[in-house]
Amino acid sequence: MDLVLESWVCSLIELSKIRWMLGVGKPWTPGTRLKLLFAGYNGNRNTGSDVRVEEMIRQVRRILGDDHLELSVLSHNLELSGGYFQTARQVKLPDIFPPFLFREISGYHGVVACEGSMFKSKFANALTAMMIGSLGIAAAQNKLSVGYGAEAGHMDRFLQKMCRRYCADSLVITRNEESQSVLGRLGVPTELGTDTAWTFEPLGTEYGEQVLRQAGWDGRTLILGLCPINPFWWPVRPSVVKLTLWKTLGLYLESHYRSIYFHGTQVNAAFHRYLTAFANGVAAFGRDHRVFPVLIGMEALDRRACEIMSERLGGLPLFISDQYDMYQLVSILRCCHLLVSSRYHGIVTCMAALVPSAGVTMDERIRNLMRERGHTDLLLEVDDPDLEVKLVGVLKRLLKDSQEIRRGIGRTVVSNLKAMARMGVYFQEHVQHRYPEFPLSTGHLSWDDFLPVLSPNLQKLVETYDEG
Repeated sequence: MDLVLESWVCSLIELSKIRWMLGVGKPWTPGTRLKLLFAGYNGNRNTGSDVRVEEMIRQVRRILGDDHLELSVLSHNLELSGGYFQTARQVKLPDIFPPFLFREISGYHGVVACEGSMFKSKFANALTAMMIGSLGIAAAQNKLSVGYGAEAGHMDRFLQKMCRRYCADSLVITRNEESQSVLGRLGVPTELGTDTAWTFEPLGTEYGEQVLRQAGWDGRTLILGLCPINPFWWPVRPSVVKLTLWKTLGLYLESHYRSIYFHGTQVNAAFHRYLTAFANGVAAFGRDHRVFPVLIGMEALDRRACEIMSERLGGLPLFISDQYDMYQLVSILRCCHLLVSSRYHGIVTCMAALVPSAGVTMDERIRNLMRERGHTDLLLEVDDPDLEVKLVGVLKRLLKDSQEIRRGIGRTVVSNLKAMARMGVYFQEHVQHRYPEFPLSTGHLSWDDFLPVLSPNLQKLVETYDEG
């Protein structure tokens, strides 16, 4: 089924190119608004994905100017993404996406692919096929085609061929050098950037503190944030057979993701070993240190992992993204005094508050971030047989060396703000190359003019940790 879906996407990219050559479709013309489509994994209450796109839109609006833009964002569920993405129009993305992309992209002057895990088979080949399809259709029509803040890792062979063929005329701004290397081997033009969540500003800490008090926090005890996931049920794959058995016999109920997509099923033992070790490590640390542990589900899919872990730890407060929007959830996250997360954006979005954090990782994203921070000793693996023991040691280090860790975090935040500003420069230059007559800002500009307006908190971090 993956191969069928991917072949379908390829055929529509080729058809888009033929139609464009025959004069179907209109290019951007001076004096009109530049219509851009942000294509990503939104509307699923994945806090990281939504935060990334929120900040991309803020950044693009500041660089190119609201008066010159007409922005749209794809969303699986318009209700769940309601109130997000500021002035951008939200467009419903169907689960069976190839014909939709073929029709929709023709109405825009460019595509910005905004999924973090843009080029990898780890989560779903369908998602990567969608990203390649979005970029490929735009490029086939000689339009702006940009991957923004992308991560690239292992891809199945057919996806690699798709990426090489259909992204060669796109610009992909990656969030680390490792991703640049992967795409460079496939002949895809790249620039080095970062993630785009660094500039996000949630509700104030007064909101998070109020919610935590309502959950039993006494206002003094150290709050230990925990972000578990199910790291073993990926990738998601389409299956008509499983869909039929699910609908007729009720089979594969627990592994059903959405529509024709299903999680892997032979992973329960590994999942429970991970949760047991995670919970036991927290419990052992709690016997010697007074903390108030809370469970934070950065994606709605994390609810089951959080509920199981809460039960094993005697009933902990749950804060899950299916009940808290991104402004609320990140406010709660930033009230933590310590954090252990298997979610990349659980760590990223709390770093502006200098929360000492450690990662329990399933892939290269947290690994790359910890290497950048100089904190590889705060990195654990989800399948480590000694996870429980090592987690206790990591938690003790977070507590003991919190000031040193905060300094490393502060420097990393500022470094990434500057990297995100460079992304803005690359994006502006690419727009100018594709559409030379597009009106751009001129005059002397500072690096932070290429970012969304920074909050007072981020301005203070720049003043404190900017090393020039």
